[in-house]
Amino acid sequence: GAGASGSGQSITPLPAAAPLALKDQFVVDVGDRVFFSFDRFDVEQDQKKVLDVQAAWLKKYSSVTVTIEGHADERGTREYNLALGERRANAVKEYLIYLGIDAKRIKTVSYGEERPVALGSDETAWSQNRRGVTVVTGPGS
Repeated sequence: GAGASGSGQSITPLPAAAPLALKDQFVVDVGDRVFFSFDRFDVEQDQKKVLDVQAAWLKKYSSVTVTIEGHADERGTREYNLALGERRANAVKEYLIYLGIDAKRIKTVSYGEERPVALGSDETAWSQNRRGVTVVTGPGS
């Protein structure tokens, strides 16, 4: 009945969904985020492993561009956290460049404390919010 025609329609826009699949693959198979210690923006050794995998994936998909989002937890002023988020995003970018990814493929943005992934005012939430997230933004030119 109606269910069959509905599923037939959802198959039609497959080409439009293809770029999304690459974004999803990056998140699921590669891992899109690294975490930072309190008030720090240096990429720690265990987090470099995540970026090593990201760089390998970006080399495989050489037309992909990314935006690195820098985030902070809620402690500190809004201005301070925006600056800290920027330093975190740039630290991730610099490490990816060090691994051979072209700087032209990488943009950065800081959201400071504005986009928490975990709500709460404890270390469990804060540790998840101190992060750098690599977002696949599209194929490169």
